[in-house]
This record gives sequence, structure tokens and C-alpha cells, in this order.
Amino acid sequence: MISHLAHIHPKAQIGNNVTIEPFTSISSDVIIEEGSWIGPNAVLMDGTRIGKNCKIFPGAVIGGIPQDLKYKGEPSLTVIGNNTTIREYVTINKGTLDKMATKVGDNCLIMAYAHIAHDCLIGNHVIIAGYVGITGHVVIEDYAIIEGLSGAQQFITIGAHSFVAGCSQIRKSVPPFIRVAREPLQYIGVNIVGLTRRGFSKETIKNIEDIYRIIFVRGYNMTNAVEMVEADCSDTPERKQILDFITNAKDGIVKGI
Repeated sequence: MISHLAHIHPKAQIGNNVTIEPFTSISSDVIIEEGSWIGPNAVLMDGTRIGKNCKIFPGAVIGGIPQDLKYKGEPSLTVIGNNTTIREYVTINKGTLDKMATKVGDNCLIMAYAHIAHDCLIGNHVIIAGYVGITGHVVIEDYAIIEGLSGAQQFITIGAHSFVAGCSQIRKSVPPFIRVAREPLQYIGVNIVGLTRRGFSKETIKNIEDIYRIIFVRGYNMTNAVEMVEADCSDTPERKQILDFITNAKDGIVKGI
């Protein structure tokens, strides 16, 4: 059902079984795929792409121009995957020349008042809680959870299956599979609860714990820690994922215990 009180540009592409509630504004270069629900007073601006079976709650603004003085009006996108829920008053800005798109994956939950800035790449099954601020060029990998009132600095990566405690100031990249908290942000353990819920075996979780014990607990510098992990820990997909992440974190990772 599409309310006659919504403002929908005639060039917008609306899929089958889409509901658009009153007082929502949808610009011309917008695509909404089948089964999605757009609540009242939402704003979908040019360059917005909404996947299937999404829910966009009242007051959300999707596809606003970047809050970046380098942006010169280049056409860019905001892409939302399938089955993603965007709650009240979330703002998601479109991309700049850097990536030309801001992307949020499938099956994500973006809670009320969160902000996702230009050129961010959000994976699948990500949860971003209320009042979280994600600045530009941030990558958040699959299944990461960021608790409320946290803020992420530009150009960092938050690894897959990681858990960031509430009110955190995320200034460095967060490797996969871990929990981080405190100020300054630091490793507090492996995300055992999350990994168990997602079907990781006890052996795999133990291997991850062994890796991070070397990296974060024993007090080695990072070069020596990586060498010890390569020498002493089983060559598993998780080990490769962790070491690749550390290698690619050019501005460093969070502190150890």
C-alpha cells in the first residue's frame, strides 16, 4: 500500500508489495525492491537503493549528501541490502569519490539515532545500536556488534564477529572474533558467546583464544607476536583471517590487556 499522502517522484522505482506510509518523501533516483516497508516521515534521497523486505522507520534520512567539504556533488549511492531494519531517525549519507557508495549489507539492524557517514562499508548481520556515530570510510565486517553511544574514527575496520562495548571511543581497528571495552579501547577477551551462537566449535574457539593470548596477553611486540602465531598455532582459516587483518591495519589495532 502506498499512501496518497506520501510524496513520491514519478521516476522513483517502487517494487511489488512495497508499503509507503504518509508524509514520506522519495526522490527521483530511488529504487525500492519488493516487500519493503517505508514508515511515515522517512526521507529517501537521490542515489538510494533499498533491497527486499527492508523496514525503514519514521524519521530516517537515507542518501543525504556527505558531510564532507571535499564532496563536489558527484553522483553517488547509498545501498541498503535485503532484510535490513533501519530504526527511527537514523541517518545514512551517500558516498564520495573515494568509493562512490555507502553500503549496508543484508540482515542488519541499525538502531535509533545512529549515523553512518559517507563511504562506509557495512557487512551482513551487523548490529549498530542507538546513538552510535560511524564516521566516513569505516569498514564493519559481518556479524560485528557495536553497542550504544559509541563512536568510530575514520578509516578504521571493525572485524567480523567482534563486539564493541557501549560508550566506546573506537580510534583503532578492532580485529575479528574479539570483545573490546574500556578507555582507551582494549582487548578484553574472545567473543565466545557470539561465536558459540553462530556455530563455531569449541576447538575453533580455543584456537582463536590461543592466537589472541599470544597477540594481546603475553606482552610481545606485534611483529614478534605474529611470528609466534605463525610458528605455534594451527594453520586454520581463522588464523589466516586474524593475521591478514593485522597486516592490513595500517594505523594499528586496539591495545592488549
